[in-house]
Amino acid sequence: MFDRSGHGQARMSSIRFRHRSEIMALLCLGITIIFCACEPRIATHGFMPREELVSQLSPGGQDKRLVSQVMGTPSSIGSFDDNVWYYITQRTEKQAFFKPQVIEQQVLVLFFDENEILQSIEKYNLEEAQLIEPLDDKTPTVGRKLTILQQLFGNLGRFRHDGEENSPY
Repeated sequence: MFDRSGHGQARMSSIRFRHRSEIMALLCLGITIIFCACEPRIATHGFMPREELVSQLSPGGQDKRLVSQVMGTPSSIGSFDDNVWYYITQRTEKQAFFKPQVIEQQVLVLFFDENEILQSIEKYNLEEAQLIEPLDDKTPTVGRKLTILQQLFGNLGRFRHDGEENSPY
């Protein structure tokens, strides 16, 4: 009935050892995944023309059509002046669940005159950027301020059944 030769213990020992090596492999895999998740991710947004394309521009000698053929479509056109074109690119770094940080930003601004001829070229980078803080103020609205209960129960009794007289609906 009982195996007293010790073969049973050797088999149990090999099973324990095999399970231990599998657990260690899973543990190493888990640690590797955790460290890979902590590696920062770099993302690039926007479009910045190559320097050799920018060097082909000459203020005073090219119109918007020719500039768009050389440079491509701008990232943005001025909101108040459509004679200002912006080519914008940004590189951000995000680590795990933290907020992304801007690590590089370039802005190329092209100014055109009223005849759509290129007048000047300006370049800006992250050091020249200005941080704009949005205000937390709220825009006032017209009307009454209602509580949650007033909103939930405010329509009770407001509507009448079909067939009743003086129904506004």
